[in-house]
Amino acid sequence: MNIPVWQYLVSMSVYIVLLLLIVEFMRKNYKFAAIFWLIALLTFPLWDNQLDGWFRWAKTFSVLVPTAVIVGLGRIAQYEKREGWWNFFRKDWVLWSLYGVLMLNILEASFKDLALGNYFNAISGFILCVTIPLFKKRGSTKRGWAIGKEKPGDLLVYTNPMWNFLYTTWNIAFVYAENPGFAASSLCILLAAELYPVIKKRPELYVTARVYTLATHILIRATYDIFTPIMDSSSFGNEKVVYWWGIINFAMHVPFLFWFIITERKRKKNAKLPE
Repeated sequence: MNIPVWQYLVSMSVYIVLLLLIVEFMRKNYKFAAIFWLIALLTFPLWDNQLDGWFRWAKTFSVLVPTAVIVGLGRIAQYEKREGWWNFFRKDWVLWSLYGVLMLNILEASFKDLALGNYFNAISGFILCVTIPLFKKRGSTKRGWAIGKEKPGDLLVYTNPMWNFLYTTWNIAFVYAENPGFAASSLCILLAAELYPVIKKRPELYVTARVYTLATHILIRATYDIFTPIMDSSSFGNEKVVYWWGIINFAMHVPFLFWFIITERKRKKNAKLPE
């Protein structure tokens, strides 16, 4: 499908702005967000027309269910300090589960990369899993993962900006290899997630932005394909680009892994020192 450049620019720009607005609304209206994503699960009968293969189904379930149940109900329970059966969602398992979901989503794509023969990009994905933040910042009460105590009860994840960037370039390289036709639309959700915390000047909101942009994108793709007519990027597919992009990602991820290991060792060593 031959799509003029101006159409990509317009459609992608509109989609990015729309995603930013959705993140902002879902963040500030946490009850609505929980109800919306729970209702979104009822679109399940429509998914069979759009999803093909284990990866699509696994990705859809592993994004929409946690967004609706864990993030949605967890934010309500922890921010409002609800009692009764809500106590179940005020336990540490909520944050541990979200940590696990993020790792699971990276692993799903990484194993798919292996199946496609994109070994360097797959290794980059495994490195991202190892370097997901999961600790309390030294000299700070901020946890690596937390539900904010202030309104609107945000999901706060103190990721490293470099980790965010590496995740973005790894993920778009994976999408480009797995289905180049959706690379343009996937780039939109990745850029929106990068832009949102910058606009808000709150880097701890990166994962929140990623959750809502990805869930929105997955829901649309699972119910009706609106992207192919307006931003199909299959004509840009190139096996050499896939190969070299994977190598470039690998070359960036390995130094970051060593930096992470060294930083972790220093942190643990300093933590043992007497005050």
